[in-house]
Amino acid sequence: MPRIAVLSVAHIHSKEYCKRIAELTSDKRPYIIWDEDQERGRRIAAEFSTMYTKDLHVALYDPLVDGYLICAENTRHMDLLRRALLDSKPVLCEKPLATSGAEAEEAMQLAKEYDSSLILGYFQPFFGQNRAVKKLLKEGAFGKVTHMNFRNGHDAAYGHWFDSSDLNWFTKPKLSGGGALLDLGTHAVHLLRHLGGRVTDVMAHIVNCSGTYSEVDDYGLILMKFASGVIGRVEAGWVFTGAGNAGLEIVGSEKSLWNEPGKGLVIGKYNNTEPVKPEKARPDRVERLLAAIEGKVSKKELLEDLRCSVDAVKIMEAAYASAASGTWKPVS
Repeated sequence: MPRIAVLSVAHIHSKEYCKRIAELTSDKRPYIIWDEDQERGRRIAAEFSTMYTKDLHVALYDPLVDGYLICAENTRHMDLLRRALLDSKPVLCEKPLATSGAEAEEAMQLAKEYDSSLILGYFQPFFGQNRAVKKLLKEGAFGKVTHMNFRNGHDAAYGHWFDSSDLNWFTKPKLSGGGALLDLGTHAVHLLRHLGGRVTDVMAHIVNCSGTYSEVDDYGLILMKFASGVIGRVEAGWVFTGAGNAGLEIVGSEKSLWNEPGKGLVIGKYNNTEPVKPEKARPDRVERLLAAIEGKVSKKELLEDLRCSVDAVKIMEAAYASAASGTWKPVS
């Protein structure tokens, strides 16, 4: 009966995660919830019929806790990771891991030093179809790959998703670390890094189109140079009122891959295509945390993804620097 301590319920996905914990554990609820916002923490704890504590030390290091879930504001991840990882238990942290490359590296080193499995709130690489794409790339099915693209978006700005006091932190740079590109683009960056390997340089254009949440960006575009010579493109925004989630595209000399409406991912040329047959999916997010607690996912697999997650932070950091300077920036 894995017991999960939830450290902050600030994130928009917090309740979704708590619901999944309730569905997948025999205790049918998170073990305990801590949040520095007492009203918010008590309210979510009551919703899931579990304990709330205003004392972080009560939630940390409880011998009955088997793992941690961190759903804090983006710039507050590291304060909690520095404490939770020292307990040598699996930790699921909502994406992004951190808002600077230095902090992301620090988190990875702490996870290694204290033998903690550090899992991020990503899911794209673990889907069956995307695992099949990874296999196709290894097999050379595309010929010479020249481009890899991913677009991820919704209409949060026009829909005023972040107007509530619980979620308004998404629009405040000191807490969010960035806007739509950081929020949604990180999924795309993480997947392309997973599929394409190391990224060396980026160029980005990051703006606010809607004026709704003017302190942060609501649209961003990143061009990425991979060490392999492949060119990547990530597009993300809170301003897509239709067809925003175009997903993955790979262009090769022999075949290409794209998301065909109603069919999912297809591979081929023009009208001569076939669907991508999914591989077996791997656990992600809460399922991955529970699998790590139960020893059902290898340390090697977790470390490989953690490296991708750290690199995703570095790529995003370079993208924001590029947009500010108007020049290509190297990825540290």
